[in-house]
This record gives sequence, structure tokens and C-alpha cells, in this order.
Amino acid sequence: MPMNVPARRGALDLRPLSARSVVLSLLLGAHPPELPVRELVRLVEGFDVGGSTLRAALSRMVAAGDLRRTDGGYRLSDRLLDRQRRQDDAVHPRTRAWDGDWEMAVVTATGRGPAERADLRTRLTTLRLAELREGVWLRPANLTRALPGDLDQVVQRYTARPGRPPGELAGTLWPLQDWSATARALLAHIDGEARPAGRLTAFAAVVRHLLADPVLPPGLLPADWPGAELRAAYTDYQRHLIGEARARVRAS
Repeated sequence: MPMNVPARRGALDLRPLSARSVVLSLLLGAHPPELPVRELVRLVEGFDVGGSTLRAALSRMVAAGDLRRTDGGYRLSDRLLDRQRRQDDAVHPRTRAWDGDWEMAVVTATGRGPAERADLRTRLTTLRLAELREGVWLRPANLTRALPGDLDQVVQRYTARPGRPPGELAGTLWPLQDWSATARALLAHIDGEARPAGRLTAFAAVVRHLLADPVLPPGLLPADWPGAELRAAYTDYQRHLIGEARARVRAS
């Protein structure tokens, strides 16, 4: 199963955030992806990142090509804008009414090395396709997005209507109950976490989990699917986080 979800149902992927991770989390959630220095300083104060640590992290991130300086602050580099777009699509997926068709991508390229095969698997998984068998990937055709044109060099695309019941097929392609259980565990953890650094860590895990949501048509999902609830929680958190920082800057 290609989805990036914890192996144990309800397990939480909570990773301590470095100063770099804090800065990236804040900028990836900002629109536009740029923050004045004063706002950035105010924001990181709540996440156990001191001024000298922040300055060192910003210098390293500019040198590494993660950020670029602007007149008054820092902005995500062009390289990371694609990452923000993927995150935005995870938080606000673009869907359309499903008519029963499925997207299918069949890998036709041969002679590729392990690294190339792994990269292709990652790209297809990122596009929310799932592998039915080796080289055969599919999903319901309910997303308003086109597959990148360069994939035509390694896969052939089809529109299919499998004979298997669609709900049963979706249940074999994605571990839906596991995803749901972890989402519920994240929501419960957030409700009980009052520390700003702990909440940022939890919401970073929320974003990673939303990237693994297959975004299936409602009729193919288990009852009480928590995807919308998880997205709403993240959206509210980001709005309050940036809004409070800007209010503190104006008041200072």
C-alpha cells in the first residue's frame, strides 16, 4: 500500500521541529509565502526559538536556497513554492463530481534503475494514485488536475471502469480505516495540547497526514470520515497564528 501513513493504527508521526522546520512551517502556511522580519521574530518567539538561533537558521536557509531575502523580510524560494502548492492542494483539494470513471496509469518504460523506479513511485503516489499491481496505478477520476505531461514518457494513461465494486476496490488500494484512526488521534492530541511548540509540531503532522489523504468521492469513504474536520482545524490554526502575530506587531 503506497500511502504514507503510520504502520500502527492511530500512531502519531510527531517530529521535533528545528528552527529551520519552524520557519518553513510558518512560511509554507502563509499566503503569500513571505513574512516581514518583525512578524517572523514574533512568531518564532512562541516556539522556543531565540533571536540568535533564528538569525543563524535564516542565514543557512538563504545560503541553501530555501529562502530569499526581500526588502523587508524573507520569502520561500521558487524551489519550495511547488512544495507549498502540494500542501495547499492537500488542505484544499480541488475535486469534481464523480461519474464512476477511474484514472489509470500503466508503467511502460523499461530498463530503469532502482532510483528511477523509486522516483516514479513517489511521483505517482504524490498524484494520489495507488498501485493495484506492479506497474498499474489508478484512482477515481474526481480530482480537477491533469497528470504532468512528462509522465507520458514512462506511462500510458487510460480511463477505466473496473468491474469490481468501487467501494471494495478503494478499500484494497488505501488503508482507509488506518488513515481515519490516525486523523482522529491527531484531532484528540490537538485538543489536549496547549503549548505553542507542541501545537505547531502537531499541525506539521496534520499536514503530512493530509498529503496522504486519497481524497476519494464521498460514496467511497467510510462513515464519519474525518478529512474535512482535520482540514478545518489546520485552516483555523493557521489563520489565528498569523493573525495574532500581526496584531502583536501592530501593538508594539
